[in-house]
Amino acid sequence: MEVVVGRVAKAHGVRGELAVELRTDSPEERFHEGAALTWRRRDGSTGQFTVAAVRPHGGRLLVTFDQVATREAADEMRGALLLADTEDLPPIQDPDEFYDHQLEGLHAEFTDGKPAGTVLEVVHSPGGELLSVDHEGRTVLVPFVREIVPVVDIAGGRVVLDPPEGLLDV
Repeated sequence: MEVVVGRVAKAHGVRGELAVELRTDSPEERFHEGAALTWRRRDGSTGQFTVAAVRPHGGRLLVTFDQVATREAADEMRGALLLADTEDLPPIQDPDEFYDHQLEGLHAEFTDGKPAGTVLEVVHSPGGELLSVDHEGRTVLVPFVREIVPVVDIAGGRVVLDPPEGLLDV
């Protein structure tokens, strides 16, 4: 399984360097010289890149890939997602932290055991993380805090929701 670790924002300069928006907490592990990444464009096409050089630049990384040598080639990659294999991710030591891909697809249920839906994705907002849940055919955003999501059972494939009154109402 692969997870998004970055997105190509734009070309930078004339030699094929790419400005990359990070989608990982461990950029030094994902973007280092010799690292292999998969790319996927909006049209669904995919390929492999090997990192040739990387440097920080204003909250982004400027990355040179062996396979992108010109400004034109870099422009074609605008908007492409950069993916890494989940098997290459380091284990998380904190029992209260999870990778997004571990939560996506989990069954959501209420504290009484009734089904609440399915976790579609984790939304990262300035105010904190939210679980996007398919609840009765519509998408609802649930704050990912212990008071509202008291149980995360990865092995059991479920999260338990204890939402305040009105949170899941239309």
